Amino acid sequence: MFENLQDRLGSILNGLTGRGALSEADVSAALREVRRALLEADVALDVVRSFTDRVREKAVGAEILKSIKPGQMVVKIVHDELVEMLGGEGVGIDLHAPAPVVVMMVGLQGSGKTTTTAKIANRLSTRDKKKVLMASLDTRRPAAQEQLRQLGAQTNIDTLPIIAGQSPTDIAARAVQAAKLGGHDVVILDTAGRTHIDEPLMVEMADIKKRSIPHEILLVADSLTGQDAVNLARNFDERVGITGLVLTRMDGDGRGGAALSMRAVTGKPIKLIGVGEKMSELEEFHPRRIADRILGMGDIVSLVERAAENIDAEKAAAMAAKMAKGKFDLNDLADQLRQMQKMGGMGGIMGMMPGMAGMKDKMAAAGLDDKLFGRQIAIIQSMTKAERANPDLLKHSRKKRIAAGSGTDAAAINKLLKMHRQMADMMKMMGGKGKGGMMKQMMSGLAGKMGLGGGMGGGMPDLSNIDPKQLEALQKQAEAAGLGKPGAGMPGLGGLPGGLPGLGAKLPGLGGGFPGLPGLPKKK
Repeated sequence: MFENLQDRLGSILNGLTGRGALSEADVSAALREVRRALLEADVALDVVRSFTDRVREKAVGAEILKSIKPGQMVVKIVHDELVEMLGGEGVGIDLHAPAPVVVMMVGLQGSGKTTTTAKIANRLSTRDKKKVLMASLDTRRPAAQEQLRQLGAQTNIDTLPIIAGQSPTDIAARAVQAAKLGGHDVVILDTAGRTHIDEPLMVEMADIKKRSIPHEILLVADSLTGQDAVNLARNFDERVGITGLVLTRMDGDGRGGAALSMRAVTGKPIKLIGVGEKMSELEEFHPRRIADRILGMGDIVSLVERAAENIDAEKAAAMAAKMAKGKFDLNDLADQLRQMQKMGGMGGIMGMMPGMAGMKDKMAAAGLDDKLFGRQIAIIQSMTKAERANPDLLKHSRKKRIAAGSGTDAAAINKLLKMHRQMADMMKMMGGKGKGGMMKQMMSGLAGKMGLGGGMGGGMPDLSNIDPKQLEALQKQAEAAGLGKPGAGMPGLGGLPGGLPGLGAKLPGLGGGFPGLPGLPKKK
């Protein structure tokens, strides 16, 4: 969502960091460009004005440390103010109230309320181990109640039985009573929406609030609607009183102005963001991490969290043990490719790595996209067990059969085999003898720096047991190593736990990071 803004701000701030000294005129010229970039990203005018005023005030009067270039100081000030504009610290859903905690979802039709209700219930159930009851209060939209019931069945979350003819306020009261009797920790009320804000809607919301006494009232807003979403939040807050915001479709190609403006305009925290259609694709909103991404500094903490959620610890340990012996067959390669798909694909991973955001364009230009993973997995799946375990068996006739089975050609199979050979060679080197192998040393070193001690397969930290403070320590470690600056590379990440293919050495043809990624062109 923030790609255009990231590109604009990155080029403006890189122009500043390259200079030895900055005058007030330089800062003013850069801030004019920053102001224009934010306005083009659809950020509210008064928010942009106060943001640039605060940055100017701090940048012009800033006491520059001898060890820091003036340009880097301005980047830090812009970053800090961006974090402040987005809300400082992240705020999650507050469940500190007597059970059942009532969460009321409000918003307009089409903003994704019902799906978001199921996503939140799924998150509370799987991550926080809460017993959740969902209830649909939408008696107007056809099959709205049935939609929530089916989502509940899909995620194994309890839903309130549907009784035809009941009013929304009666359903709300019945839901709270049922949650008390059923021993539920949380009850989520999915209220009705309208195509626009009107008086009957606001009266209904107020009545539901009076009957159910919600602890949290979350406004679900579509981030692609721009400044209209900000007006919507203001209206709902004045009439009903909201405690937080949930922004949907943050994976879209909108300009991101609503997300940047909402906290500043309403004073209410953005608690969660929807980043995809799957039930698991809901994330907590962390202002600092979003600011890091916008300024091209990456987001290591979110990347490691995503790895922890998507990587099977037992598989990772078995993989690490195989790598320690220098073994790496095509089944292992397929597992690695699937893990990368789960973690958001190449683009998602690149966007979270410090200094790697600009690499996405180069990779796209080289014909590398996430569909490539699917094609490569299809090739491996078209092989027999023996061929996957021993790629040397693949002669011309076998390749012909595999190409027909996977809908590819011999050239694609040869590229895959070449990539596998490079990675297998690297695994042998990493798993070689002498001081426990290179990979063990790298992962142990990373674990030691994070204060994580030992862990999975040869010094690899067990991500399932890392608490958020330790993850923040990793981010600080990366920044201390100079990886938090726009344009900085990510040397020596080793391989992210769970085995992203060989993160750490050179990427043929692209100047840094990731050896042997699918089909990368080699330097001539």
